[in-house]
Amino acid sequence: MLLRDTILSDLPQILELNEESVHFLSALEPARLAHLHQQAAYHRLIELEGKVAAFLIAFREGCAYDSPNYQWFAKHFDRFIYIDRVVVSATQRGRGLGHRLYTDLFAFADRTGARRVTCEFDVEPPNVVSQRFHESYGFREVGSQAVASGKKRVSLQAVSLPLRDAA
Repeated sequence: MLLRDTILSDLPQILELNEESVHFLSALEPARLAHLHQQAAYHRLIELEGKVAAFLIAFREGCAYDSPNYQWFAKHFDRFIYIDRVVVSATQRGRGLGHRLYTDLFAFADRTGARRVTCEFDVEPPNVVSQRFHESYGFREVGSQAVASGKKRVSLQAVSLPLRDAA
């Protein structure tokens, strides 16, 4: 199991993984993913036997990301990192890959002076697995909003990190 930074040649496999979970995420086109990859503060993956088994992409405050959820956090918080999506292959779920990515992300957020880690998950329709996972890290609801032309409602979540000076 190898945790490493994402490189451009990984993007086709990341698109495949994203498609596996598209009912919980927004769809991605290759050009859009490449653009997000360039803007991301954190884009890492777990590789198993030469294949991408999981990935996480996150953004710091101040980037030009047009996600309505990211923009909500940008209006309400400074010095945050926003988890845009975390995906674990259906064949690898339950093996701790999501936890490994979150542990690494929280260490990155702490090292880079983020005050909060933020994310959202669907509440209409509900994503109970994601809700439980995020509760285990101390995330709490700080807002909610309708997305996808009103077809979904998300819970906007945040967890505060210990205050320290930015690195």
